[in-house]
Amino acid sequence: MRSASTALSRLGLTLLLGALPAAALTIPVRPPLDALPEILPVGAPAQLPAPALIPNPAAGPASGPVASPPASTAAPALARPPTDPLYSQQWTLPVIRAPQAWALPGAQAAQPVTVAVLDTGFVTSTELAGRAVNGYDFVSDPARAGDGGGRDADGSGVGPYAFHGEVVANIIAAAHDGRGMAGLNPRARVVHVRVAGTDGQIDVPDLVDGLKWAAGLTVPGVPVNPNPARLLNLSLFADFIPLTRCDPRVQAAVDAVTARSALVIAGAANDGADAFGYSPAGCRNVLTVTSVTVQGARPAYANWGRSVALAAPGGEVGHGVTVSSVSGAGGVRDPNGTSLAAPHVTGVASLLLGVRPNLTPASLRRLLTGTAVPFPGGHCDPQPARSCGAGTLNAEAALKSALSSSLGK
Repeated sequence: MRSASTALSRLGLTLLLGALPAAALTIPVRPPLDALPEILPVGAPAQLPAPALIPNPAAGPASGPVASPPASTAAPALARPPTDPLYSQQWTLPVIRAPQAWALPGAQAAQPVTVAVLDTGFVTSTELAGRAVNGYDFVSDPARAGDGGGRDADGSGVGPYAFHGEVVANIIAAAHDGRGMAGLNPRARVVHVRVAGTDGQIDVPDLVDGLKWAAGLTVPGVPVNPNPARLLNLSLFADFIPLTRCDPRVQAAVDAVTARSALVIAGAANDGADAFGYSPAGCRNVLTVTSVTVQGARPAYANWGRSVALAAPGGEVGHGVTVSSVSGAGGVRDPNGTSLAAPHVTGVASLLLGVRPNLTPASLRRLLTGTAVPFPGGHCDPQPARSCGAGTLNAEAALKSALSSSLGK
């Protein structure tokens, strides 16, 4: 619940995670209610000593600011089926019919799409090598930034929750390369925008500026983003404000990026409550995503309500979402939460933009919600007011609908 007694107990909610294995963290969380040539580095890296990321055991300790991986000149193919070793454990992909979407005629001709992940920041990962940018650090409070200062050009993840943005990005775009996991769109390019501090919480002004910057809008004192994104994934909600409505500052930023033709996709949050009071989940022009189980039912942790547009698999206790992570045991994690549901929708949205690059945010929303699979019995929860939106994400139907239409060409 939001009325948790400590900041640490709120951490998993702010970043929209459910239960986490105790061994994976150095501090406790509460039990749940649960560059392709076009990708450019942003500014000069900070000259401060590098903050410590959760280390990749195979890579040794980090030294110096972490830059983007070398650019790749080839767009990776959509493997049918992928040969990545974790693929057989990625139960969420058949639930949303991702393999069938990859096999559609026309899918192989999709163009790269830039996605922004507003989260805990950049983590070096082979899953996204050449397609990920260490964007910008918008955490303004030095005490919460954990890197010796406030905002700077090094958006690297810092602290025990650094993996969060990494796994979100991997769900969207991990390569189909016979290693690790398979992402929904291995051609997608990711710009990491750090808005969460080492405590996992997000201050409203940091979120507002991160939203604007991600879409290519001007933010005073910050270099313009050379890689503006069409899709903004927010597996989080803003802290330090009442959970009674969308914060007007966040709403204004969402409206501004929507006018820039960028779609904001947000997790509904994990309080088992009405998403209406959350920012950005309760804001206009946001495609808000909640979690469902493999059977299409709402897990107890997942927020619900009229603000929710769509559902996607987000796992539950004992049946998490399998993801690659350089800091996970054996390179793997299996978290649960609406944090994991939202990037499934973002990944599919990037497939749609890859074949129809001029789709508007409203058109994307209609394609994604209009092709959703109805919930068993017509609802995700026995209580009708606890709505999970139009249904469960269907990647095949959404991409087929986009390919059969001239809209957005």
